[in-house]
Amino acid sequence: MSAPPPPTPVHLLRSHTSPVSALAVSDDNERIYSADASGKVVVTSTRSLRAIASWSAHTDSILGLEEWDNHIITHSRDHKLHVWERVLEIPLSARLGGSAALPDLPTPKLLYSLDVNALNFCRFSLLKLDTGAEGDSRALLALPNLVDSSTVDVWSLPSLTRVHAAIGQEISKSIFSADPGGRNTSGIIMSLHLFQVAAQTTPSTSELKTPNLRLVCAYENGSVVLREYTREDKETSVEGAGWDMIWTTKLHVESIMAMRVSRLNDFALTISADHIVGRYDLGATSRSSETNGVAYRTKHAGNGSVTIRDDGKVCAIGGWDGKIRLYSTKSFKPLGTLKYHKTACQCIEFTRSLLNDENARHQDGLGEDDEDDGEMSMEEMVERSRWLIAGSKDNRVSIWSLMSFEKLP
Repeated sequence: MSAPPPPTPVHLLRSHTSPVSALAVSDDNERIYSADASGKVVVTSTRSLRAIASWSAHTDSILGLEEWDNHIITHSRDHKLHVWERVLEIPLSARLGGSAALPDLPTPKLLYSLDVNALNFCRFSLLKLDTGAEGDSRALLALPNLVDSSTVDVWSLPSLTRVHAAIGQEISKSIFSADPGGRNTSGIIMSLHLFQVAAQTTPSTSELKTPNLRLVCAYENGSVVLREYTREDKETSVEGAGWDMIWTTKLHVESIMAMRVSRLNDFALTISADHIVGRYDLGATSRSSETNGVAYRTKHAGNGSVTIRDDGKVCAIGGWDGKIRLYSTKSFKPLGTLKYHKTACQCIEFTRSLLNDENARHQDGLGEDDEDDGEMSMEEMVERSRWLIAGSKDNRVSIWSLMSFEKLP
């Protein structure tokens, strides 16, 4: 038998005229968010593959963007983070499948902005919280510190108040002092992720405790550090007080280019200019670097982006050569290579699994009558949940339909 033909993208989006720098997918798989080096953001419907909204959100390259309930967060190298009101009404052109270049697409309303430090090109990390008493959306936002790019600030949304300042600062001495010895020697932060873990309960009390905040940071010198906020008497902190280091490990010899944490926050992956992929156990409490991180050596150096599928079994790594390589996250056995882009693949994202709560609710309401009204069939929804989306320096966004890899352990 002849070998099967090499896979090709099932769709190509040509909405950008500058290198694509950031991607995101909505939790219900209905929208693809893409952003480029000029500051332009395009929202594309996954049903019609037509743009729903397109606007110049920033004046410089966009580092990251994410949908947050009915909001869109964009973060750019212009040292601004904007929160927009998401366009809920789909334009007629998108519903009917009109021209992808129509100029009458709506622009989201800007709600508020935050001045940020984007010197180290590290995108934000959003931790969504339960809604407030009045049903309003709440979240915590982690960003590099406004002054020191080797430390982290955590902000509260929508109040825009800083609740934790300079996480990772190792001394309280001024950086302008004559002998500032003991400062963070890991270099600037390249990537970060804020998440919650269940607090440790004691047999003597049965009351529910507030989940503890944890922060994992990847640094310029190739190291990764996991910290946890342990103070119960204060909800705010300054100069990193109360943020205890759980472990630190260094697997890379080059600066970490990207880090991705699994959906369950149980492990993280890092990639670099070298050929190593680092895997870190975020549930570990031992300070031994041998148990917290494992270096997997691949055959390909020069990696720029990484993503993990919802079930945590498969990861995709985008290379500077434009190729996307798939691996098992347990054994790092190669699962295949996707070849289309000729220049660096700067961002990649898996669509959400159908096991996701949002998608499950969407499935429950899907009936035969809905399909007649233009709703997607179950087969189409399963197909869409297997998409891998990639953005490249060639200004294009490619969409790939992958197999399920069900036999992976």
